[in-house]
Amino acid sequence: MNRLTCLPQEAVVWGGDVLAGTLARLGEHGFERPIVFTVGALEEMERRLVRPHLQGSVGSLSAFEAHAPDTSIRRGLQACIDAGAGSIVAYGGGSVLDAAKAVSHLHHQRTGRFLPIAALPTTLSGSEFSHYFGITETSGPQRFKRSYAVRETVPRVVVLDPVLLTGTPRSLLLSSTIKGIDHAVEGMRRVAADHPHAIMAARGVQRFFAILERWPETLEVREALESGAVTMGDLLGLQLSAWHCYFFPASVIYGLSHRIGHVLGGTFGLPHSLTSCITLAPVIRACARLYGDRLGLFAPGASTGEAPALLADRIARLVATLGLPDRIGLFNLDRARLPEVATLLKQSYPNEVGDLGTNAESRLDRLLEELW
Repeated sequence: MNRLTCLPQEAVVWGGDVLAGTLARLGEHGFERPIVFTVGALEEMERRLVRPHLQGSVGSLSAFEAHAPDTSIRRGLQACIDAGAGSIVAYGGGSVLDAAKAVSHLHHQRTGRFLPIAALPTTLSGSEFSHYFGITETSGPQRFKRSYAVRETVPRVVVLDPVLLTGTPRSLLLSSTIKGIDHAVEGMRRVAADHPHAIMAARGVQRFFAILERWPETLEVREALESGAVTMGDLLGLQLSAWHCYFFPASVIYGLSHRIGHVLGGTFGLPHSLTSCITLAPVIRACARLYGDRLGLFAPGASTGEAPALLADRIARLVATLGLPDRIGLFNLDRARLPEVATLLKQSYPNEVGDLGTNAESRLDRLLEELW
């Protein structure tokens, strides 16, 4: 049975110079007494771009760490309760969005009321369009990033203004585009090529490639803009690509690339934005039988059976050209701990490991060695 599941998202506003006006009108969408969630690196821009346009703000909080650890989530929840916050403005990347969703969920558990979220994303994974979030549990014998899907936590309003990307570090911005492509590809696990996700995602991936394959080497975002190598239109194009790659997130299910990333990030501390750079191309090759010709949408002109390999090769070339890491061994993780990674994946995500086909568990072991 084909099925399209929609989320209760009220408005997505995009374009140049739309941020200030949209923030000023959040009250039209039921936002009262907003608190801003962000990170320390964005505090100066938050004071300049966000705070002056919020009506009735009850403050801001920047004490959020990567991978949304439960300690940060509890602090965020308490800050909302202490301030009497009625809504959240999430200004940042995936970890800030995860924190906002998690706090809204826990606020509902405590008070019976979800806090509506307005998303101001500074990265390009597309988390602002989904109801998925992770909380890294820190109290057990081993850290573990547990996934949740709570439809009421999807941001009610999303703002895509290229100015939001101008302060994002190059590596973070570009690696998040690979995460966005990851959403497009793994969204094909359980849908056919005529599903709306597939049609929108194919458009998003092609636009990502068109912009990223001419991206300048080494320059930070502001430097690239000042030199003319990148335009604000390019940044908006990336924002729209991320949206198209993850246009119907409630209709798709994460796959093995994402799950390896959750374990490498939540448990072993690798930067979440970079994990898809390491995992996506090899996972596409390893799961080629599962995806088959459906990935032809992302590899125009591919003959029968060629699409997975052609797409994986193009992604791998893009990662290399952009100077992004493509091996676990580039990070501070002892190779001897790969069996721990494998065990967590086999125990927690058997369905995704099963995408590898016959002898999936032993194939996973070999895949992780390849990723090293």
